[in-house]
Formats: sequence, C-alpha cells, structure tokens
Amino acid sequence: MSVTPPTPLGPGGEFDRLRAVFARLGPRVAAVGDDAALVTIDGAALALSCDLVVEGRHFRRDWLTPGEIGWRACAAALSDLAAVAAEPLGVLAAVGVPEGSEGTFLEEVMEGVGAAAAACGASVWGGDLVRAPQVTMDVMVVGRASHPVRRRGARAGDGVWVTGALGAPAAAVAVWEAGANPGPGLRDRFARPVPRVAEAWWLRDRGATAMLDVSDGLVGDAGHLAAASGVAVEIEVERVPVHEAVTTDPAVTADEAVRYALTGGEEYELLVALPASFADAAAFAKSFGIALTRVGTVRAGTGVSVMRDGRQIEVGAGFSHF
Repeated sequence: MSVTPPTPLGPGGEFDRLRAVFARLGPRVAAVGDDAALVTIDGAALALSCDLVVEGRHFRRDWLTPGEIGWRACAAALSDLAAVAAEPLGVLAAVGVPEGSEGTFLEEVMEGVGAAAAACGASVWGGDLVRAPQVTMDVMVVGRASHPVRRRGARAGDGVWVTGALGAPAAAVAVWEAGANPGPGLRDRFARPVPRVAEAWWLRDRGATAMLDVSDGLVGDAGHLAAASGVAVEIEVERVPVHEAVTTDPAVTADEAVRYALTGGEEYELLVALPASFADAAAFAKSFGIALTRVGTVRAGTGVSVMRDGRQIEVGAGFSHF
C-alpha cells in the first residue's frame, strides 16, 4: 500500500486543531490535507473521505425534510471525491437519531442518502445506527482516483475559476435565522447541493493544476489552495458570480449578496486553478448547464487578497466548524 504525501493546511481554528492532532500522531498519520485521502492498494488508486453533519450546527430539522437531510449529508461527502476528480463507488452512513425520531424518519433519511449516491453513480455499502441527543450523520465515501487533482499544484500565472454561482446557501440560512422562509431558489441550493463529479473530470482533462470544493467559503477555500500550493491567490470581487436567487431576493441587500458569495460556506462548487491559456469556459457551460467563471489569479507569494476596483478590501471569515 502507498499513500500520497501530506498537503500543507491553510489557516483557521479547525486547521489549527488538525495540526495539533497530526503533531500528536506523528508518523502514524499520512495522506492528509486534501479533500480526500489518496491511497493505492494492490495497484488500485482510491480516494476516501468522511463528512460529519450535526443537527443544530449544520442544519435544523424544521428547515429540511428527512430525505433532504440524508441527501445533503451524502452530497457533502461525495463533493470531497469531486474535489480530487475521483469516480464515486460507494458510501457508508453512520446515523444517530434522537428519541422522538420514530416512524419512517430513519428510512426517509437513508432514502435521501441513496438518492444522492445514485445521482453520482455510487451505491450504499452499509453503515451504523445509534441513539443520539440530536440527528448526527457521518458519511464515508470511497472512489476510484487514477488521475487525482490535489490542492497543491497551482502555479503563479494560473487563473482561478469557480463553477456555478455562489451565495445562496448562506442567504437561505440568514433568512431562516431571521424567522422567515427562504424562497425556493435559495432553499434548494441549501437543501440539495450537487457534487460536481463530472465537472471535475472535465476540468482535470483540461489541465487543472489544483482543485478543491467550496465548503468553507470562496475566500476561505482560496486560502487553503494558496497554503497547499505555496502561492498567493488574488480574487476580484467584480468577477465573483452571485446566484440569481440571491440578487433577486428583496430581503438581501447588494452588500449582503457579495458577502454571502465571498464567505458563505457549504456551496459544494469547485474552486480550480487552470493554466493561463485556458479558454474553454463556454464549452464547459454548454456541457453542464452552469457557468465556469474566472474569479482571480494565482500569484507568487502567500495568502489571499480580495480586490475591488483595484484596491484590496477586508472580508469576513468563512464557515468555521468550531
């Protein structure tokens, strides 16, 4: 068995904790730092990842149906496979449910897991069940990764691109937390994210040098790409694609829309570095029905700078698990 070397981690409280864990484990830890662990066993190149979601931290049950809870948890884990351009094979779901979650709740949650897996060509392989204080799901995914794209290959001069449009999940949460119900466009982007599996293969085949999924916010994840690749990333606010459901919602101001797009988490779109010569965005849009937008440039240096009208601006932090 062989494993890929570790990838440097970006800034943030979660990653400070991970660095402390890895330091304690020492030589007992390997293949960390990317969206999925990349392992070769008897010639088979595999990608493995797990993703934990907890009621009250990542969602509320009055926001989602049981099937949507399962879909969303599974899609988040499958997005880790998309982030390294792996082919999904199977998922295992460990589910904790509280007292009062009787009837068909568990079956409906797992139906959502199965639907998300099947949409990406994978199957449910098993899992575990337990009573818990709140709904808790840990979904493990396994994929084939014969030609993975890691976070660490970006080079100065590359363009920085993002799939789809951003901001809707964060806007949906803001509306819920204000005591209202988000419109269908906002709600659907939160409840049923789509892992960009085929899109990742397309980008890999056209020379992607580094890639990850946008789970902690565009700016935060750009920081992870920069740290992993040993480069700086410059993002131009005017280029960032804001989801139409955000820009047309009367409750969302223009400044809020931009902030959601820059820092909102759980998008599960792809952030990718491509060679400066890349010019196939129109072909991508034609193939997948979503945009591929250049939002910035890889530079020599470190960290992330966010530019508006040629001047650097400060933006808030992205999603934090702690």
